[in-house]
Amino acid sequence: MLLLFAVFFLGAAAFLVGEVAAAPARERRHAIDRAKDYGHVHLPENQLAAFRERVILPVMHRLAAIALRLNPRVTHEMIGLRLHSAGLGRRFTPTGFLAAKGLLGAVGIFFGFVLGTSAGGPAGGLALALVLGAIGFIAPGMMVSMRTRARREELRTQLPDSLDLLAVSVEAGLGFDGAITKLTEHTEGALPEEFKLTLNEMRIGESRHDALKKLAERAAAPEIAHFSRAIIQADQLGISLGRILKVQAVDQRNRRQAAAEEKAMKAPIKMLFPLVLFIFPAMFIVILGPAFLNLSKIF
Repeated sequence: MLLLFAVFFLGAAAFLVGEVAAAPARERRHAIDRAKDYGHVHLPENQLAAFRERVILPVMHRLAAIALRLNPRVTHEMIGLRLHSAGLGRRFTPTGFLAAKGLLGAVGIFFGFVLGTSAGGPAGGLALALVLGAIGFIAPGMMVSMRTRARREELRTQLPDSLDLLAVSVEAGLGFDGAITKLTEHTEGALPEEFKLTLNEMRIGESRHDALKKLAERAAAPEIAHFSRAIIQADQLGISLGRILKVQAVDQRNRRQAAAEEKAMKAPIKMLFPLVLFIFPAMFIVILGPAFLNLSKIF
């Protein structure tokens, strides 16, 4: 059994190496094919569409239902909000994400049982199956959480400069919607994407109040929520948007500086553990090693 797994993984490694080596030629071939087919409309084949409708979609819904049963406190709306906060809302649907969790959990259970049974018998197979199944089920959620934290940090970093650009645009005579349009046209990143989505929501009939509230919910960052509340209050009280945006830009820049100073103050404490675990033992060996050798010769 172990020999079969070794042969399988060796073949998979060789396949991956071959795919990586052939990737540039494959990309060139695909580019040439796309250039040849430019302007032509290709309709999906009936057999592929039928296979997707009859097999793939029902399996996805079944796996998503199993994942929801294992964690009943989670809903499709919560999953969709988490995916939007991580910037993955356009790539994955809540059903696809839940199906991926269920599929990875099932794959982990299968391989864990096979490997554990071949190494330690049925009891070991059951234990390893539970461990790998739990890892496969939890791993997508952990990846989304990591992506959400990274995106939140990116939003915090881009917010002061974006507010400066909005303030300049508003003071130049543009409205708030026009300032957001200029921001999305001249900048790139997570925050312009969120503003673009907010602008599209306002264009299809959402009020500015509701669109900004949805922006704060999607971003899941206190700074974005503070900015949204300030703009909503300025609209309700009739305060100048240019002045509010200037004040918000200065405040967010001060917050970013304070956060950077806090991280710098925490750096020596975080560096202490690698020093104690890895550097100090090597220094002690280099410094005290000759002394112990001399003592051993004396005694």
